[in-house]
This record gives sequence, C-alpha cells and structure tokens, in this order.
Amino acid sequence: MVGKRTYGDPCGIARALDVVGERWALLVVRELLLGPKRFTDLRTGLPHVGPDVLSQRLRELEEAGVVRRSTLAPPAGSRVYELTERGKELEPVILGLGRWGSRAPFPAESGELGVDALMLALKTLFDPVRADPLMETSFELQLGDQRFEVRPTDEGLAVERGPAPYAIATIATDAGTLQQVLWHGRRLRDAPLAIAGDRGAAERFLTLFPLPE
Repeated sequence: MVGKRTYGDPCGIARALDVVGERWALLVVRELLLGPKRFTDLRTGLPHVGPDVLSQRLRELEEAGVVRRSTLAPPAGSRVYELTERGKELEPVILGLGRWGSRAPFPAESGELGVDALMLALKTLFDPVRADPLMETSFELQLGDQRFEVRPTDEGLAVERGPAPYAIATIATDAGTLQQVLWHGRRLRDAPLAIAGDRGAAERFLTLFPLPE
C-alpha cells in the first residue's frame, strides 16, 4: 500500500488502524460480514460514500488481505467482493464497536439502518439471558426481498443470509418498521409486520435486543 498514511507506531492497535482506520473502511467490512456483495450492493448499504472513495477503500482492503474479489457460481456469475479469513476475524471488533457506540446519542439527522447494518445491530444488542427459553430456536426474518435465518445460541445470535427451513416463526416487514418496533416504541399491533407460525415465540424474540441504558 505504497503512499498510504501510517501512524508509524509498532503497537498492534496502530498497525491495525493503518489497515482499517481510514474513513469508511470498517463500514465496508461491516457490509461484507454476512456474505459477498456486488459493488452496487455496497453502494446501497453505504449511500453516503461516493463511488471513487468506495473503490479506493476496496483496493486498500484488497491490498491488505482483508477483502478479495470473486465470481459467484452460475447462473448468477456476478463479480462480488467478500471478506478473506483475515477479514472475517474483524467481526468481534465490529460488534464490540457497535456495543460501545450504541450508548452514544443518535445523530441529529439519523436515517434508517440498512438491512445488513440492522442484522448486525441485532447481533450487537442480543441479550442471552432473555433468550434462554428460545436457545437454538430458528426464526426467519423477511425484510423486503431479503431473508435471514436467525438463531439464539449460547455463543451469541447466529445470523445467516437465506431462508430458514425449520423456523418456528417467520417475521415479515421492512427494515425501518422493525427498527421502530424494536427501539423506538412503536406498538407491534400498529405496525405493518406479519408473523407466521408461533406468534408467542416471535413476540418474545422481538424483546431480545434491548438498547443499553
């Protein structure tokens, strides 16, 4: 990464920031934690970053061995970006920052979380004590045209992109509505949110992600 700024400090923290400390770099990693994405998908998840800056960050992360380019299997065949094994090791760092940052005030003009950012917020705020009766129970979240299998476990909230064939309940809504129900006081009965399957389990599931005091 010739010409890239460096702290010139041998501390591991400084050397990590040499790799992912540039503006938008960690948010690019956030967007790839749940799987590969096309450049256009990254732009959707990061609407405030310009295409030139995003391209530059992706190049830097590639050079650092955090991100790589690949091609999806047919019939899709799309060119995508994905995390390397080294990049995936940043997940606990991202979640830890999310927990720390969740105690800060929301920006004055905060918009809605993107879908992937929302799913990672669930992992960040997951309360295993509340989840005890639902451990290892599978749920499906349908957010627009995106589906996720979500499962409380002793190690944390497991989230995988795709349908949940053995889900005890399915919750279908949009990302903005789910945020309003979870964290902004919107009553479930007044929200455009559909539950199929075990409604009691689904309603309990929606209580597992309290904001910190």
